[in-house]
Amino acid sequence: MSAPHLPKVAGIDPTVPAPAHTATPLPGIPAVAPAPGTLIQDRLAGWVSDLTTLHELTERLTRTGTLDDALRELLRAGAALVGARRGMAVLEPADGLGPATTIGLGLAHADLGTIETVPRSATSYGRILDGLPEGAREGTPEGRRDGGPEGSRPVAVPDLLGDERLDPRQREVAARLGFAASYAVPLVTEAAGKLGAAVWLYDEPAEPAERQRHLVGLYGQYASEHLARLLELERGRAEVATLTEELVPSRLPRVPGVRLAGRHVPGPQGGGDWYDALPLPEGALGLAVGSVSGSGPSALAAMGRLRASLRAYAVMEGEDPVAVLSDLELLLRLTEPARSATALFAYAEPAQRKLVLAGAGHAPPLVVGERRTEYIETSLSAPLGMLACWEAPSVDLVVEPGETLLLYTDGLLRRIGGPVDRAFARLHAAAASVPKADRADPGAVADHVLRAVLPEGPEDAEGEDVVMLAARFD
Repeated sequence: MSAPHLPKVAGIDPTVPAPAHTATPLPGIPAVAPAPGTLIQDRLAGWVSDLTTLHELTERLTRTGTLDDALRELLRAGAALVGARRGMAVLEPADGLGPATTIGLGLAHADLGTIETVPRSATSYGRILDGLPEGAREGTPEGRRDGGPEGSRPVAVPDLLGDERLDPRQREVAARLGFAASYAVPLVTEAAGKLGAAVWLYDEPAEPAERQRHLVGLYGQYASEHLARLLELERGRAEVATLTEELVPSRLPRVPGVRLAGRHVPGPQGGGDWYDALPLPEGALGLAVGSVSGSGPSALAAMGRLRASLRAYAVMEGEDPVAVLSDLELLLRLTEPARSATALFAYAEPAQRKLVLAGAGHAPPLVVGERRTEYIETSLSAPLGMLACWEAPSVDLVVEPGETLLLYTDGLLRRIGGPVDRAFARLHAAAASVPKADRADPGAVADHVLRAVLPEGPEDAEGEDVVMLAARFD
């Protein structure tokens, strides 16, 4: 057991020579009285410095766009404010709807797991999240607390190793990981309630000074509001993603003579891109891709209605893609007068490897094979909903055995970026570079093309919806 010792006050200011008017006088020489107003000037300078620091830190926090990034920035800024080197943030919304996560600063994943072996009621973040037990007072193992409602006040434990009243497991973990004190603040807003807690760890017994507590408290309030906004946005994205996945086919049909694969890379706002494949009478197959203007739940709802209608029209008159798209255009104009859409529908006869295609303002499909990689130019036409009456001629296509037809939405070209002709050229080059070993698998073809033209991957926070449907004919 370590000998009792007094904790020191942590500091965040670097060691610099004291200014002349505050320097310790030499022995035997009386101190010179400060000039009038010097103390006020020093105090004002300190306030200006604090405000500047808070402004810079909150600006950096504002630039974060995800919960994980915001929590990491919160830990870094808080560590500078309270004079600590390590810490952890626990996100655990009180409404129980999640998401729940733990982020560390200067702590490995294994270190966080070790800390979590301490009984939750003995940890400072646990006492904040679960509330202070009844009857706890200053000086008890709950540690020192500032004023405020239970569970919404900071928790300071200035000497983890020397305080025998703390949980033995807590002291054991602190000694193993090499920290000797902690300071925790709640992450709470009036509207969202309790969101989590942030804890900073000191390498030796210490606690923040009153000025540091005040600064980190102000910063924590702003950080909590920012986290609440990001939490709401994250939940909205998750709901949109779930709805999108429900609307996109989870399984594609099995039709003799053709193999299918679909890929969907959702955008952060949720878009109205879709793909579909449905078996038709006499061994035929309907292939469709499309995109509804707008984003968010309203676009998803419109996309779902349009996709369901296209399936019905394809069953009734799928052998005539122009008629299918004409019916779809009429429906869109009557039910969604403020919305437009692009679509491409193909009626395929896999046994003869014949297709009839029609497009409405949609990008041309690609044929990828051993001897050719080329675009199938459909007639130029306006998107659905843009003209009083839509009509365009169809295009006949015969594919060779082993060739793959790639249908995709315009979101792919926009994600590629740059001029449209350059985007088409990059897409063509990616399709032409599919390894020979992968060409027998339509899923591998689609994956190769997406990886080649979207190096940032599906996690691109600014990207749009991307849909690709690959059909390989035997």
